[in-house]
Amino acid sequence: MSDRLAVDRRLYLAASAVVALIMLVGFSRTYYLSSVFNAPPLSGLLHVHGFVMTLWFFVFLAQVGLVARKRADLHRRLGWIAVGLAPVVVVLGLLVAIAGGREGHTVGGLPPLVFMMIPMSIMVIFATLVALAIRYRRQPAIHKRLMLIASVNMITPAIFRLPLKFIAAGGPKVAIGLTIAILLACAGYDTIRNRKLHPAFGWGIGLLIVSFPIRFALAGTDGWLHFAAWLVG
Repeated sequence: MSDRLAVDRRLYLAASAVVALIMLVGFSRTYYLSSVFNAPPLSGLLHVHGFVMTLWFFVFLAQVGLVARKRADLHRRLGWIAVGLAPVVVVLGLLVAIAGGREGHTVGGLPPLVFMMIPMSIMVIFATLVALAIRYRRQPAIHKRLMLIASVNMITPAIFRLPLKFIAAGGPKVAIGLTIAILLACAGYDTIRNRKLHPAFGWGIGLLIVSFPIRFALAGTDGWLHFAAWLVG
């Protein structure tokens, strides 16, 4: 049992480090190293959003690290910071998505209001998964898996910005596919080590996979386009 717990801790520590690294590399040219790459200046909203998102992923990494070091006491204390930070992440993410729709931002040739569905739905799913993770905070096996899925769900925009030609050529669908691949790799490794698929991974990742075609279908409907147009004013 102790060996299995040690392997679990290494899995989540490695996964959280990879997620943080993807965020850093993906947004290095437009945010972290913007002056080096002569990127266009960012608005105040984007700066605050970038700071809060960075803080979230480092809190997530720190939380996993504390568990790996068997400091559950500090993990619980820092957890309340994460609880307070999560709503800020969601609100800022939604505001950035609306601002992007207003300014006509898009990727992969999608109409801006259609593309708006992607970042907004990421925030909705993140909020749902984090809320459930908080609900099951006294059941670590469920809690940690939901938090991992919630955080990996957030890195799709960073994956799309990785300096790799096949990602740029493939558009959002390739970035989404890689996001799912990361989650499936975590779930697959976890399943092999524990000799069964944990239900939290099963329905959590299943919910995420099923949501993608639904999101793309809804994004082109008149109802969504009218709602998005109302949001951007």
